[in-house]
Amino acid sequence: MRTIDLVIFITYLLGIVVFGASFYKKNRQSTDFSTGSGSLPAWVVGLSIFATYVSSISYLALPGIAFSTNWNAFVNSLTIPFALIIAVRFFVPLYRNIGSASAYSYMEQRFGVWARMYVASCYLLTQIMRTATILYLLALPLYVLLGWDMRWIILLTGVSVLLYANLGGIRAVAWTDAIQAVILIAGAIVALCFLVFSLPGGLTQYIEMGMEHQKFSLGNFGNSLSESTFWIVFIYGFFINLQNYGIDQNYIQRYMIARNYKEAVSSVLGGGLLYIPVSLIFFLIGTGLFVYFQVYPDQLPQQFGEVGMSDSVFPFYIVRLLPVGLSGILIASIFAAGMSTISTSLNSGSTVILTDFYKRIKQSVDEKESLRVLYITSALIILIAIAISFFMIRAENILTVWWSLAGIFSGGMLGLFLLGFFVKKAGNVSAITGVTLGLLIIGWMSLSPYFPESMQSPFHSYLTIVFGTITIFFTGFLIARILFLLQKK
Repeated sequence: MRTIDLVIFITYLLGIVVFGASFYKKNRQSTDFSTGSGSLPAWVVGLSIFATYVSSISYLALPGIAFSTNWNAFVNSLTIPFALIIAVRFFVPLYRNIGSASAYSYMEQRFGVWARMYVASCYLLTQIMRTATILYLLALPLYVLLGWDMRWIILLTGVSVLLYANLGGIRAVAWTDAIQAVILIAGAIVALCFLVFSLPGGLTQYIEMGMEHQKFSLGNFGNSLSESTFWIVFIYGFFINLQNYGIDQNYIQRYMIARNYKEAVSSVLGGGLLYIPVSLIFFLIGTGLFVYFQVYPDQLPQQFGEVGMSDSVFPFYIVRLLPVGLSGILIASIFAAGMSTISTSLNSGSTVILTDFYKRIKQSVDEKESLRVLYITSALIILIAIAISFFMIRAENILTVWWSLAGIFSGGMLGLFLLGFFVKKAGNVSAITGVTLGLLIIGWMSLSPYFPESMQSPFHSYLTIVFGTITIFFTGFLIARILFLLQKK
């Protein structure tokens, strides 16, 4: 790695850790750690929501999948406005009125402790897997740069994020998110411009070759339920984004750190909608990489044609083909994306463990003990994620892996939230029956490859969260309706 690039990257990494740790003096109570006492300005919260969504999954996996296939995955971004409308209309006012640091206290109000434990457990599993995925993706560019063992890079990254996330609490997470959001957007724009204008034919060649190889395709519009069609990704995207903006603790905490309801709404809309054009830039980069290496095939080593290497193409381009100095900035922007999301997952995950589990077991917990639990559980989450990320090395395409895992570990928790919110007559019997059937569906679809062929699911894995959610909601609705009619008789 060139000296200037290395200096830029190390300076950035140290700067973020020191800046985040500088909020330590304002992090004296558990409410400071989890909600920042509701004192952050709307623009910071909005950028933090955006940075939470982006992560290095977007920064590396989206260009990787556009490079190897097409823009089918961009359909996920197109569903965000629909999810935001529902979130702003129903969920933001709900959580602001409840006033709890945990998004899942509402489940206890509706169905009892079991429901709170269920959704909180599903959430923690999802965040651990997400953190592991991002740690793996962050290790890719440094592996290309330095040739270090990816396990050591993953460990170093995890410890660095843990330091500032723990010392500074949610204020540090949100402010560093805002800074890193600006860096990653600027880095993506610079990379795209340099990539396009380095082609002999410039933008015209980029468009013509992209169209020739169908790289701008959003997928086929057929009615197959076993392929990643436009409609499958659209349905999956709507459900997963409704889960993100409606019930995900990462986002709910952002609603709570805003100064008032109006600023919370503007933060959600601004941060959510910002992702659409930025994700488009990532897909443009992936297509640009494909065109560039079609024009200059001798510049891409043969191993990048192997399975599992598409996520490494963008890091390779950054560190080997960009001018000195610019590579360091781009690597810093990749880390900006990943570190933002990891710090968010650590803060929200530890908040859920404290609020939804620890304080349920031990009723009397003072502030000193609460902070200690938050610090320890953050460390445990990152350690588990590090161990899991070791097994992700050489995955075929990490975006596909992550989307499948997100659907599985979500456990249909969205269905239970929708049942509780929209079906007022639904009680424990309805909820338990719905969740039981939903989990059976999720288990069948998730474990289907291990069943005999005649018992395997014919549906695409992206539909796991869709079928799980629908099963829980409609089963609960029907049971509630039947019980209501029986009571009337």
